[in-house]
Amino acid sequence: MSDGAEVAVITPPPVVEEQEGERAEGGGLSGAQVEVLDRCLHALRKAPDDSHTLAALLLITRLCPASKLDKPTLRRIFEAVGLNLPARLLVTALKEKDDSGLPPQELLSLGTALLAALSTDPDMAGHPQLLSTIPLLLGILSNGPVTRRKPETQEQRSGGGGGVEPSPAGNDPSLEGQASERKADDGGEAGGPSASRESSSKLDEAVASDCYQVLTAVCSSPRGPAQLLSRGAVPALCRAVRHERTFSREKGLALLAVLLSGKTKDKVWSKNPAELLALLARLSEDFCRATGPTQLDMCAQLALFLPPVGVSVDSEQLKGAVVRAWGALRPILQAKLTAPQIGPVLALGACLLDLCGWEPVGPPKFCCLLLNRACVEVRMGLEEPPGNQLSPELQHTLTGRDAPRGRLVGASWAPRGRLVGASLQQSRQILGVLQEAFSAVMYHLEQVDPSRYGDPFIFATFRSLCSWLAEETSCLKEEVTGLLPFLLHYARSLLQGGGPEPRLSGWMREAAPGEEGEEGEEGEEAEEGAAWTGREAMRYLLPALCHLSAEEGPRKLLLALAAPALLVDFLSRCWTGLKGKSAAASSRDPGMETACSVLLNFTVTEPESVRNDPCFRTLEALLSEALPVLVHKPRLLVLAANYCTLALMIGRLKAAPTGSVEAGQKRLFSAALRFLRGALDSGAGPGPVTVSVGWLESWDEAAELWRLCLQALGGCVRAQPWVAALVREEGWLQHTLGALRRCSALPDPHTQRALEEALCAMADHCPVCRREIGDVMRAEEGALVRMRDLRKSVGVK
Repeated sequence: MSDGAEVAVITPPPVVEEQEGERAEGGGLSGAQVEVLDRCLHALRKAPDDSHTLAALLLITRLCPASKLDKPTLRRIFEAVGLNLPARLLVTALKEKDDSGLPPQELLSLGTALLAALSTDPDMAGHPQLLSTIPLLLGILSNGPVTRRKPETQEQRSGGGGGVEPSPAGNDPSLEGQASERKADDGGEAGGPSASRESSSKLDEAVASDCYQVLTAVCSSPRGPAQLLSRGAVPALCRAVRHERTFSREKGLALLAVLLSGKTKDKVWSKNPAELLALLARLSEDFCRATGPTQLDMCAQLALFLPPVGVSVDSEQLKGAVVRAWGALRPILQAKLTAPQIGPVLALGACLLDLCGWEPVGPPKFCCLLLNRACVEVRMGLEEPPGNQLSPELQHTLTGRDAPRGRLVGASWAPRGRLVGASLQQSRQILGVLQEAFSAVMYHLEQVDPSRYGDPFIFATFRSLCSWLAEETSCLKEEVTGLLPFLLHYARSLLQGGGPEPRLSGWMREAAPGEEGEEGEEGEEAEEGAAWTGREAMRYLLPALCHLSAEEGPRKLLLALAAPALLVDFLSRCWTGLKGKSAAASSRDPGMETACSVLLNFTVTEPESVRNDPCFRTLEALLSEALPVLVHKPRLLVLAANYCTLALMIGRLKAAPTGSVEAGQKRLFSAALRFLRGALDSGAGPGPVTVSVGWLESWDEAAELWRLCLQALGGCVRAQPWVAALVREEGWLQHTLGALRRCSALPDPHTQRALEEALCAMADHCPVCRREIGDVMRAEEGALVRMRDLRKSVGVK
C-alpha cells in the first residue's frame, strides 16, 4: 500500500434477507454472512500483499460482528490471519514515520479491533504472539493517541516500498524490545520514543475499549496476572489513571484491583512503590473531594490500593494520603449510616490502622468514638440467638472482607501501642468496649457446630480472637477458659482433617498474600502461592497457648484436653515440610518456635505428665531426628536452640537406663552437645569470652535458651550419669574449659552461673571430669577463677 494507492476490494455478494430459522455454521451468522466469511477467509489465505489482507479483514469486521462469531469461527480467522498482522499494524502506527499512507489512528483502530476479537477465545488470549502486544497496548492506554509528523514527499524518501511496515522479527515480532524504548515520565511504558509524536487529549473510545478487552481477557487466564505484571502493566495503568486517559477509571482501576489483590499484592508493591504511591495519593484526593453515595462507594476501592502491612513504603507521600483519608472518614463515621453502608467504611478504617496505627487518626476523643462504634457493630452482629444465620452482608461488615486481609473488624481496631494523649478514663473506656466486643465473639464461637468449621467467617472470627488473646489473657479469664475446648477442637479438626478444606483453601488464596514465583526466560512460572495446609488455625492459636500454659488453671485444662499431643503433631507436620529444604532455602518458622515454648512450659511445670504422656516419647523421637539436621542450618539457629532445650529438659526427668543407652538417645545428646559448643568462641584471646560469629546475629533470642540448656544439661548428668562420659567424648568439656582458661570473664553473670551449674554437676557425678576441671582451675587462669562453687566441687581452694 504505497501512498495514494487504493485498497484492494473484494466485492461481497448481494445481501440476502435472513429467513426465520435460517442459520449456518459460524455462531449467530446468517447463510449470506457465512458465504462472505468463507470468501474473505479464502482471500486472506491467498492474499498477495497487505492491501488484499486488509480489504478482507475490513469486510469481515463490517459484515460479521465479533459478537456473533463462535469459537470455531474465530479460530478459522486466526489461522487465516494469525496474530502477526495486528501486531505489525500497531508497530507501524507507533513508528515515527512509515510509507503505508494510512493515518496511525486507522491502523491502531484496526489492529486493536482484531486483537480484541481474537482475545475473546481463551486459547488466543494466552497465545505468545498476542502476549507480545501487551506492552504496546499498555503504551497506547498510558500515553493517549498519537499523531505522526507530516509524511515526507516521494523525493525526500530514500527508498520506496508498499504495505504495512514489516516486523523486524518476521512472524514472531519482538514487540517487547520496541516497547522498552521509554520516556521517564509520560513518554510511555511502551511504544517507542515520543519526541516525534503529539499526544491529543482523548484516546478514541473504541480503541481504548479494545485495548482493555485484550488486557482483561489475558488477566482472566490462570497465568494472566503474572503475564501482565512481567510486561509492565502496573506502572502503565497507574499513569493512565493519573492522567485520566479514556476508560482508565472504569476499566484501568478494575484491572489494577485484580493485580493488587491476593497473593500478588506484596510483590507488586515491592516492585512499583513509586507509581502505586502516586496513584494512592491521587485516589485519596479524589476520595476527599467526593460526596454522598460516591464517597461511600469509594471506601472499598481505596482499601484495595493501600500498601500491604510489612512492605517498606514509609514516605511523606503515604502519610499524606493516609491523613487525607482519615480527614474524609471522620465526618462519615460520625454520621448515621445503615448496616450495609458502615461495612466498607469500617473496613477502610481497619486497613488504615493496620498500616499506620493510631497517630494519623485524630484526637483521642475521636479515636475513642471510632473504636466504640466498631465494637458496637461487632456486638450487634454477633450477639444473636443460637441458630440465627448471619447474612453475607453482615459477615462482610464484621470481617472487613472487602479489605485485603479479611480480618474481623473488632481486632483491627484494637489499639496498636498507646493512644497518645488518651486519659486514664479514656483508656479504661477503650478496654471496656474491647472486652464487650470480644465477649460477643466468644459467645458466637460457643454456638458454632463442627459442620461449620470450614466457613471462612468462622476462621476469620477465630483468628480475630486469637489476635486478642496473644496480647491479653487476664481479661475475661473465665470466658476464655470456658472456650478452650472449642479452640483446641477447632484447631485440631483443621490440622488433622485429612485434606484441604475447599472453602477455606479458596478464601486463603484470595485473602492471604503469599509469594508469587518469578517468570523465567521461557515464560514458565514457578508459582508457590498461599496454599492451605491445615496448620493455619494452630499458628494463630499458639501465642495464646503460650500465655495460658503458664497459668496453673488453664494449664491443667489444656493437659486434660490433650494439648501437648496436638502441639507435637503440629511440630511433626511442620518438620516434614521443612526437612527437605536446603540450608539456603530454609527460613524461620515462628509457629514452630512458639510451639516449642508452649511445650517447654509443660516440661518445666508438669514433670509427671512429661514422664507418663506418650506424646513426649513421640516428641523425643522427633527431636532425635531433627536436631542433628538443624545443627547444620544456620538460618534455623533459634529453632535448633528450642529443640535442644526441649530435649535436655525432658532428658533431666528420665531415669538412668538399666541396660545400654538407646541409639536415638545417644544421637540426640550428641547433637545437643555439638550445638551448645558452638555458642562461645574458643579461640578468643585475653579479655571477655566472645560469642561465636555464627551465633552473634541470633544471640539476643538464643542466649536465654542456651543458658537454660546448660542448666538442663547439669540435670541430665545428675539423672543419667552416662551423659557425663558423652560430654567428654564429644569434646564439650575440653572446649569449654579451654575457653574459660584463656578469657578473663564471661559475657554476663547469668551465663557464668549457667556454665558453673553444668560444670559442678559434672564434677559431682564424674570423677574423671572432676580431675580435668581441677587441673585447669589450679592454674589460676581466666574466668574459672571466679567460679567459687566450682572450686568447692573440685576441692581447689
